[in-house]
Amino acid sequence: MNKITTKITSMLNKEHNYRHSKNFMHLHPRIQPRMRSILLDWLMEVSEAYTLHRQTFYLAQDYFDRFMLTQNNTEKNVLQLIGITCLFVASKMEEACPPKVSEMAYVTAGTYYEHEILQMELIILKALSWNLCPETAISWLKLYFQISSSANSDLLEPQFPQDMFVQMTRLLDLCILNINSLDFQYRVLAASVLCYFLQQETVEKVSGLSKDIIQPCVTWMAPFAESVDMFGLVTMRSFVQINKDDRYNIQTHTDYMTMLEHVEQKLNSQFPTSPNSTEKTCSH
Repeated sequence: MNKITTKITSMLNKEHNYRHSKNFMHLHPRIQPRMRSILLDWLMEVSEAYTLHRQTFYLAQDYFDRFMLTQNNTEKNVLQLIGITCLFVASKMEEACPPKVSEMAYVTAGTYYEHEILQMELIILKALSWNLCPETAISWLKLYFQISSSANSDLLEPQFPQDMFVQMTRLLDLCILNINSLDFQYRVLAASVLCYFLQQETVEKVSGLSKDIIQPCVTWMAPFAESVDMFGLVTMRSFVQINKDDRYNIQTHTDYMTMLEHVEQKLNSQFPTSPNSTEKTCSH
């Protein structure tokens, strides 16, 4: 267990150093939570199109949320530029063959040009002080599932059912689209996802998190899990030039916005009250 303990300690140190918060919405009165959802959903779609890894998408999500904490009064018409630039930076951090800046500009359908992405890259890097190596929700999920599947694992090679992991990632993907996911630490989000697939006692053991810490997130996640269940199981996809043993690592996209609407309808029926300050009213 020594390697596992060392790994978790290292990851915890990173999580303490990389902070995220949904409170960035207060800094940007023109930005609504749904705009973030739409942007991240689109980045998932771009990630799948370029067969980028799940970690790449989740790095981009983290960069975006942390960058927005450093800014104020951002106009909604630059969100796409910020988002695609975050994905561009993340791909250079994670991918062996990252997409070219011309390809990133291409997916904006002519809205932004290469030089604008490169300019935004410098702005983001400076704002984040070049702190680009956080532990993400997906890295925590992968670690916890690995430990639960093989306590003697050396953590170098995945030793868990890949099909089940893909089901887990769909729930995590859906949750991360919602701004309130930022109320929780990434490791708590990951552990809570795992609770919908494994016994909670097992999750508490492998994560080292108590029920008191996990349960609020598990409860919050319930309508998301229900929405995922409604849409049925997902099959692992095949990608040209991607080794079959690495398929589960590729970020995929599905109709997450429809699933998210189902979640919001469920929440509105349970709590028909006015939205709080970070859940501004927006049209669908």
